[in-house]
Amino acid sequence: MAAFESYANKYSTIRMERRNGILQLTFHTDGGPLRWGMVPHGEFPDAFADIARDRENRVVIMTGTGDEFSGVRADPKTTSIPTRPTIETIDRIHWEGRALLMNLLSIEVPVIAAINGPAWRHSEIPLLSDIVLASETAAFQDSAHFMSNMVPGDGMHIVYPMLIGFNRARYFLLTGQTLSAQEAKNLGLVAEVLPQDKVLARAWELAEDLTKKPTLLLRYTRLMFAEYIRKRLQDLLGYGLAMEGLALMEKPEA
Repeated sequence: MAAFESYANKYSTIRMERRNGILQLTFHTDGGPLRWGMVPHGEFPDAFADIARDRENRVVIMTGTGDEFSGVRADPKTTSIPTRPTIETIDRIHWEGRALLMNLLSIEVPVIAAINGPAWRHSEIPLLSDIVLASETAAFQDSAHFMSNMVPGDGMHIVYPMLIGFNRARYFLLTGQTLSAQEAKNLGLVAEVLPQDKVLARAWELAEDLTKKPTLLLRYTRLMFAEYIRKRLQDLLGYGLAMEGLALMEKPEA
């Protein structure tokens, strides 16, 4: 087991606070909206593992900072080719990429996402929550992959087809489509769309209601829901990450 005090201030990209068994994770970069890079890519898997080992957590809330949840929107005119990484970097991305989502699913209590604004990158993380709430200002795009000349193989190729259907997901990933909060709700990605200043309060309201339930009811319901997703990821996540890494080895045209 992990004690909250041992990891609460351990991570530079996640602020943590816990009240009455409800753990709130606020993602950020230097106090502003989260910008994905190797730091959060390395910290999030370890943070999720610590949270999963702490049996005092009864509900987890994930939210962002400021007006955005995560990432930077893709430039549709980009023609730049990512720099060819070293084999050590590819190995790190492959290992962390698997641990990122599998450790998230190892959290054995309900998880609520309070998406405070656009989730341009790694939107699969909040969308894998048991309850997904979105601000009216939220939007969803996979800015990190195909539009940036990378294979969308880090879980996006699994999570979006699972949530919105295979054809819609392929269009979304291949075109860099942006989904508004209302479009996301219509597609079943989010459960509620709220004013930006109401999203986090609504998440806490739902979390407080959940904590009135017996502990094992909470834990085993989460386990049951997560196992279905875990099996999908177990089959295809490593393969997708391998394809992502392999494509990065292509030499750019002279």
